[in-house]
Formats: sequence, C-alpha cells, structure tokens
Amino acid sequence: MPKLNKVVTTVWYNKEDMHTLRYIFPDAKFVYVDFYDKEKLAEEVKDADAAIIMGDVDDCLLGENTLKWIHCDHAGLNGSARPEVFAKGCFVTGAAGRSAPVLAEHCIYFMMQYCYHTKELLAAQEACHWGVEGSNAWRGLYGRTAGIIGMGNNGKMLADRLHAFGMKIIAYDKYPINGYDYVTRKLVASEGDGVDSLLEESDFVILTLALTDETHHLMNAEAFKKMKKDAFLVNMARGGVVCTEDLIWALENGEIGGAGLDVCEEEPLGADSPLWKQKNVYITPHCTPQVPHRTGRSLEIIRENARRFEAGEPMMNRLRPEMAVTGDAPKSGWARMMNSNLSKEEMAKMDLEKFLGKRGWTSPEEWM
Repeated sequence: MPKLNKVVTTVWYNKEDMHTLRYIFPDAKFVYVDFYDKEKLAEEVKDADAAIIMGDVDDCLLGENTLKWIHCDHAGLNGSARPEVFAKGCFVTGAAGRSAPVLAEHCIYFMMQYCYHTKELLAAQEACHWGVEGSNAWRGLYGRTAGIIGMGNNGKMLADRLHAFGMKIIAYDKYPINGYDYVTRKLVASEGDGVDSLLEESDFVILTLALTDETHHLMNAEAFKKMKKDAFLVNMARGGVVCTEDLIWALENGEIGGAGLDVCEEEPLGADSPLWKQKNVYITPHCTPQVPHRTGRSLEIIRENARRFEAGEPMMNRLRPEMAVTGDAPKSGWARMMNSNLSKEEMAKMDLEKFLGKRGWTSPEEWM
C-alpha cells in the first residue's frame, strides 16, 4: 500500500487547526512553506508524497519531484484543470462541499431580496415613508418554481431548503440524480435532456454547477430569451457560466426580472459595470459567510482522502478532465495572490490577515 512519508503544506490555518492537520499524518515528515515562497515550495516537494496547498496547482509543483497527491484547499478546481497538471499523473483533490449549507442560504438570500423588493423597502425606510407602491402584488417563495442547474453538494443542500419553503423544484444535472423524490422533474444531460424546459418554467433559475467548456456561457442571450420575463437568476457557481454582456442586455431589455450575483466573469467587478446600477440586481463580492469551523470541514475531507490514499481507494473530490476550461479565463484577486511569487517583505505590506483571516501564529514551532 502507498505511504505518505513526507507532506508539505501552505495552508493558512490557526494554531489549533494546523496542529490537527499535522497529526492527520502522524508518521510523516511535515513541512510548512509560505504560499508565496515558490522557490522553497519547489525545493521541499522534490522528495514529498503530498502537498496540501491554498490555491490552484502552481507550476512550481509540476517539476522534478515525487508528489503523488496534491490537495487544493478550496472548492473549484477549474484553475488546476490544465494539461500539464493532468500530465503530472498524481491525484489532485479539492474541498468541494465544505461550505454547501451556507452557499444554499446565500442563494435563498438573493431570492428573498427579490421577493421582498429589499432595495425599495430600504429606500422607503430611509425616507421614513410607510408603504411601497405595488407591494400588494409581491409574491413570496411558496408555491413558485425553482430551477436548480447543478445537483452537486450545493444544489442538493439548496433543494432540501427550497422544498421546506414549499417550492416546486426542477433539477438539472449532467448525471442521474439519485433520491430527492420530492423534486418535481429531474433532467439529466447524459440521458439526452436539455435545460430549456427548466428555463421556460422556472420563476428562479439557480446556478450551482461547475464551470467547464460545456457550461461556459451556458446562460447567454438565447437562454435568457427562454426565461420568464419576471424570472430571477442566481449565480452561485462561477462567473464564466454567465455571459456578462448578454446578462446586461437581458436586464436592460426586460428579458428577465433580475439577478443575484456572488460571482462575476471578472473579479473584482469593475466600478464602470452597468450591473452595479441595475434596479433588480443584488451583488455580493464572492463572500459567502462561513459555516461554523469551515476549516474543520476541510480537515475531515483531507483526513478521509489521506485514509483513502493509503488504502488504495478512490479519492473524494478528485480533479477530472471535464473540469478543464479552454482559454485564459479571468482570475479573481484571490487567485492572483495565490500565484504570486513575492518576498516576505513585499507580502508583509499586504496585511494578509485582512484578506485571509486571522491566523494567530508566526512560526510553525507554535503548533508543530
């Protein structure tokens, strides 16, 4: 059976969680490297079996080394789905599912904003004005139809919650959807189903699918034309699933009723984007609140995959070829920071705890 004799990590955990991570591999040599120190990282993985890293698979991990497993401690693996990574021939895994409960809440947050006309109500409150014109025609979620595109961890969590709200649910996924008998209709791409009927019938179209070449710009002008004129789009997937130019066109021309966007094709969204000023568009800056001890959920995924690796069992959340996206997709500010190769002095000027959260330690000796 394969053994994990040396593990290198770059993750940004607090002392307690770093200690836990270290002893997931009790018999291994365990080495911490600052994520931006690419030269040292490349050196340390030369004789390592596994790397537990913050961002996508960096080029410095693809050279001459003994890596057999790379774990990227975030959900989306599109940035790692590159030919040179697959050519490396090692397992690459991610942390999909760790935030699924609150991602589902985030979808509902957008949906409720639209139902309750939050912008209008807040404007009325600010003006000390009782009542909003047309409010007698507003409708809640109960009895309406939600179309969920993507029934992975996030889509399933969302379906459970929307069912509790009394919504009719149409679900679409690439593969058969097992269970979830309360779902009114299950559409399966691998069985020849399309997404058109979901778009045509749904009051809310919610995107919780992976970004791939197949799903890039899935939501384009033609898709928006199929939606109800008052339908609301929620994108909790990846920005590239939606064609921004076509979305702006659809909003400005009344093809759809509004949108809730936590992700955009270009992040951060430029101040000159028309999306900021759209009446029924609600934007959050890719910032879903955390589940209680989100890192703990990451650690359980890592622990299980460490067990599976040494037992020779299939790994969870493994990178697959269909996750690849052709072309140079825009990178978020977070992704650009993860790929930076700056000195410790240059990084110190960035106040990393502001971007990555409070860590509370400076030397691995504090938790090792």
